Amino acid sequence: MIVSFDIGGTAIKGGIAHTMTDITPLARRPTPKHDFGEFVQALRAIIAETGEKPDCVSFSIAGVVDPDTQALICANIPCIHGRRLAAELEAELGYPVLIANDADCFAMAEAMSGAGRGHRIVFGAILGTGVGGGLVADGRLVNAAGGFAGEWGHGPIIASFAGNPPVAIPAYPCGCGQKGCVDTVGGARGVERLHKTLHGLEFSSEEIIRQWLDGDAKAERTIDVLVDLVASPLALTINITGATIVPVGGGLSNVEPLLARLDAAVRARILRKFDRPLVVPSECKVEPGLIGAALLGLKFAEERSHAA
Repeated sequence: MIVSFDIGGTAIKGGIAHTMTDITPLARRPTPKHDFGEFVQALRAIIAETGEKPDCVSFSIAGVVDPDTQALICANIPCIHGRRLAAELEAELGYPVLIANDADCFAMAEAMSGAGRGHRIVFGAILGTGVGGGLVADGRLVNAAGGFAGEWGHGPIIASFAGNPPVAIPAYPCGCGQKGCVDTVGGARGVERLHKTLHGLEFSSEEIIRQWLDGDAKAERTIDVLVDLVASPLALTINITGATIVPVGGGLSNVEPLLARLDAAVRARILRKFDRPLVVPSECKVEPGLIGAALLGLKFAEERSHAA
């Protein structure tokens, strides 16, 4: 039995997994963000509620494990930021612990239980508040030991001109410290940023999308530029990884006409040609982080059992 956790800045979501198809969510608890002792106690309480001793405890966290030091980079939960969290939690909980990035867990969930089933290489893309991603090859997470593989949202690579006709695009500052990252234009905040740059108007991404779907010309221009900016980096990512399916999660993935337009633009820019959709909506709509963490834990337990 695996206990999996999806740790966010607001809530801890837990689940029990016995097989890939038997994953049961547990009640949510608030995330203790500033007291590590309280954080550990919350985990202990959830594990105790299961009434069983898990073979492994696995975590999906909105952070990155440094593959060299195993320290966690997770600024939005200060009490675990900078800690060698897997080792510390193993000592505190008494069970093997796996830690993975939430986008990686999303990719794992989609590869094994979602839109990526049957595909050897799956690139899971997140178009949410910002831009993220994860890579799974032959059923294995590339970032199994931690690291930044799949982070196509960062790097100074967005085009200086985009749209039809082309318009100049600033190299917006990114939270990672660089300028001109896909993260600055590709997510919900990026939609809002582009709309303000192009038209001097401040609307929420939801309102801009609604206006676009209603045929508003200014919103259409924003979406045209957005798709142009995002399609090229995503096409390059697909060329490099060889992914044959790209499940997309995050809030913008729920806008099917937007995803269809992005899919068409990406397929026009890649080397391998597909006559089927490539960039598709995710299928694991309920807690993909929880599912992905559970799958990683189940795989770990299976491999350990075979080794024994």
